[in-house]
Amino acid sequence: MSRPLHRGVSGVRISGSSHDLWDSQMKDKPEKEELDRRGSDQSYLALRFPFRLLLPDNSTPKCGITDNGFASDSFVVGTPRSRHKLAMLLLKFSLVLIVILALTGSFWWTISISTSSRGHIFHGYRRLQEQLVSDLWDIGELSLGSSKLKELEFCPQEFENYVPCFNASKNIALGYSDGNEYDRFCGHEPRQNCLVLPPVNYKIPLRWPTGRDVIWFANVKITAQEVMSSGSLTKRMMMLEEEQISFRSASLMFDGIEDYSHQIAEMIGLRNESNFIHAGVRTILDIGCGYGSFGAHLFSNQLLTMCIANYEALGSQVQLTLERGLPAMIGSFTSKQLPYPSLSFDMLHCARCGIDWDQKDGIYLIEVDRVLKPGGYFVWTSPLTNVQGRYRTKENQKIGNFVRGFAENLCWEMLSQQDETIVWKKTSKRNCYSLRKSSSGPSICSKSHDIESPYYRSLQSCIGGTQSRRWIPIEEGKTWPSRATLNKSELAYYGLHPEEFADDTDIWKAAVRNYWSLLSPIIFSDHPKRPGDEDPSPPYNMLRNVLDMNANFGGFNSALLEAGKSVWVMNVVPTNRPNYLPLIMDRGFVGVLHDWCESFPTYPRTYDLVHAAGLLSLEIGQQHRCTSLDLFTEIDRLLRPEGWVIIRDTASLIESARALTARLKWDARVVEMESNSDERLLICQKPLFKRQAN
Repeated sequence: MSRPLHRGVSGVRISGSSHDLWDSQMKDKPEKEELDRRGSDQSYLALRFPFRLLLPDNSTPKCGITDNGFASDSFVVGTPRSRHKLAMLLLKFSLVLIVILALTGSFWWTISISTSSRGHIFHGYRRLQEQLVSDLWDIGELSLGSSKLKELEFCPQEFENYVPCFNASKNIALGYSDGNEYDRFCGHEPRQNCLVLPPVNYKIPLRWPTGRDVIWFANVKITAQEVMSSGSLTKRMMMLEEEQISFRSASLMFDGIEDYSHQIAEMIGLRNESNFIHAGVRTILDIGCGYGSFGAHLFSNQLLTMCIANYEALGSQVQLTLERGLPAMIGSFTSKQLPYPSLSFDMLHCARCGIDWDQKDGIYLIEVDRVLKPGGYFVWTSPLTNVQGRYRTKENQKIGNFVRGFAENLCWEMLSQQDETIVWKKTSKRNCYSLRKSSSGPSICSKSHDIESPYYRSLQSCIGGTQSRRWIPIEEGKTWPSRATLNKSELAYYGLHPEEFADDTDIWKAAVRNYWSLLSPIIFSDHPKRPGDEDPSPPYNMLRNVLDMNANFGGFNSALLEAGKSVWVMNVVPTNRPNYLPLIMDRGFVGVLHDWCESFPTYPRTYDLVHAAGLLSLEIGQQHRCTSLDLFTEIDRLLRPEGWVIIRDTASLIESARALTARLKWDARVVEMESNSDERLLICQKPLFKRQAN
């Protein structure tokens, strides 16, 4: 994609030609590349085997066969050959001695440095380390020749909806059962460094909010039969109209969703669902969300609903929800804790979600209690709760009674029951657990077991979160959007100073303005304009699903919303950096812990924008368990065709990353920041490639 750049952007300087925004493809220079390859090969070998130049491996033995085929004599002093060998040996010994003396002198010089001088050295250590890693990376790439730099191949067709770490058939072969075969297991299969192609008839999703109600049938893996048979409450009636799936039909099911949300609000004691915000509800975890209709309806009331559901190879709830521009990720209650901090969500919702809450001695309900904020609500809709319905059997009554009794032992108050729906309210008082009858219900977790932010740890049978400093009932906390801004005492919970938080906020406000101004000429450069006309700003709804790979405090999310962009952001906190995910969740955003050496729990073609600030610097400081190519191919899998990637890091790392983008077939450009800054931006766009129809 080559587009002329008609207008510059103030505050930044774009490297390369002033006429072309995107880099031109690499020109063929066979002779030069061959010379570079040979030179780099020799340099690479010299780096890997420095002592071979000094002490060759094929040195002549004491007795043996020489190159000319004659037997060599033993070493005899006095002959010309022996004197020559002696001279060479002395020369080699001298060289070794010189190296040893130089290293010794350097060592003594180092330890004699004063304390003040030592501080100056350590001050620049990080930058030197990054430059060294970048240089070694470049040397390694060049040493492997031109074959290493060729573009990646496209994946086979069966990878169109491939989600690594979720392989039920392989998990069954490994011996997993009882539902565990659908759980997440990473590391059992090699990484696939190939590019995932979209389906043959794939089309770019419609812009928000139209895309919330209408999606392209070919973009998701679902059959027409599944579309027409989806009649459960939270799936909402879908209609197959030519090449589209419509969720906006004026059907009874649409009225059902609206009435259902209104009913829940009344059961809590509110006038309608628009009052959820005033009751302290902002974030909702929707378990087994259908196709996201509950969250889609509540979005207009400023409620943010995260959908989680098991991995499904066909008709995936998560895939369709994401295609509609709604928050979702693959998640399971089967055996592991969810990758969310304790006390994260204001409400949990389960409408025929398929969870057997009475199994494993109520351990799934304990996990619900862990992620639910004090004073938060658990909504359960199931035929098992309706004592008057046709599902009334002794077995169902037994299950319903168990859930009610266990909820009481968790210090939940049952607010109301209507038809198939029950609403509980989690206690706001910590001492409720100590006031329970002895041996009634699960115990409270000890400090060693009460981990605030577990990462796919086994489910715990004890009550967590009770010892957290973040135990603040939702009715006592600030409501949205005020909760996105924290005061000094609130920041103290997370060990932050107000100045640090304010600086981060200002940085991301400026960054969002710069990002938008940079994208303006890129998007509109092919539109005819008269001289003097300004480039129009990109539409506020050009992006919808955004992934922030290194979210820190959630400042990028906050700045996007404050700028009026119609986005939702998946804030990811890497497991190898300080954990501010509790802060992000408490601000009214959604996010997750993740190890970027593993695949993210979502389907291909999920996000319109992937943002990574400082992630490369973070990764090079860690012991390498995966390659940069692994990381970038995973980004490519997550990114929608014609989606954007913005990477912000040091200049050396950005230049190294830029070389990888050519292998991924991305259009890429390096943008300089302030003149006195070592940071650079790498702005990329993923082209739309299609597989040829058979």
